[in-house]
Amino acid sequence: MALCASSSVVAQLNPNNHYHRRLCHHSSLSSAAVFSCLSHSLSLPFRTKTPKHCNFSLPSFSSSSVVKVSANSLVALIFDCDGVILESEDLHRQAYNDAFAFFNVRCPSSSSDGPLDWDIEFYDVLQNRIGGGKPKMRWYFKEHGWPTSTVFEIPPENDADRSKLIDILQDWKTERYQEIIKSGVVPPRPGVLKLMDEAKAAGKKIAVCSAATKSSVILTLESLIGLERFHGLDCFLAGDDVKEKKPDPSIYLAAAKKLGLTGNDCLVVEDSVIGLQDFSDAIATYPDLSSVSLADLEALLQHVVSAG
Repeated sequence: MALCASSSVVAQLNPNNHYHRRLCHHSSLSSAAVFSCLSHSLSLPFRTKTPKHCNFSLPSFSSSSVVKVSANSLVALIFDCDGVILESEDLHRQAYNDAFAFFNVRCPSSSSDGPLDWDIEFYDVLQNRIGGGKPKMRWYFKEHGWPTSTVFEIPPENDADRSKLIDILQDWKTERYQEIIKSGVVPPRPGVLKLMDEAKAAGKKIAVCSAATKSSVILTLESLIGLERFHGLDCFLAGDDVKEKKPDPSIYLAAAKKLGLTGNDCLVVEDSVIGLQDFSDAIATYPDLSSVSLADLEALLQHVVSAG
């Protein structure tokens, strides 16, 4: 996958809940520089089991090319939304469960007497495995049996009815999620707005790419980064804009193309293992993004080039 790199700097949480930069090697991936810092659900009233990664990576359009990276090559920052701009996964889980309860969704393999309910541990695995809401539900129903519901009293058997069920559930879930975001209780993750503003002031291009539906992402961005920053984005793409969901890098490559840049000019800010590999060998620690500056990222890129 082109988003990660053979020579990478990333971060991973240690047992004491600190953050680490890590050097790693993946021989099957193109050479690029990656910085990543990760965190738990900071400043939020919930926690997910797996630490969240905010990964800064330089995507390459060619999986076989060797990329020479310099500190001056950083032209654009491309941010993921869920997990990067806000810690959102448990909010999504709650909204899905509310939708399952509202439509009385019951899978044949369930041992529960009530509607389908994704617990924290299961959803933590699911959201790190499959990007996008509709693909999550379609995968789950294929694995556990298509459900009965108030939409269909018997499990749907053809593709049209199955797609209709998923569309209805996703639309209701999206509205419920938007209600939660509109409530104003969800803050942006620490340091994200500072980094956006610093990069913008330095003349860097800023983009946001999310696998979520466009209406959901727009609401999230307007609520959390504010209208001025949202309208000041140089590029904004949602899951509706690309055919392939993450971990396919299409959305990031499309953003780079829309910005008029090559993948080597863009630093991607990711959070989940959908867009990552396994990393090790910590070389430094950070408490969260609030201590990371644009100069730090450029220095890190230069450090990786020098180390490589």
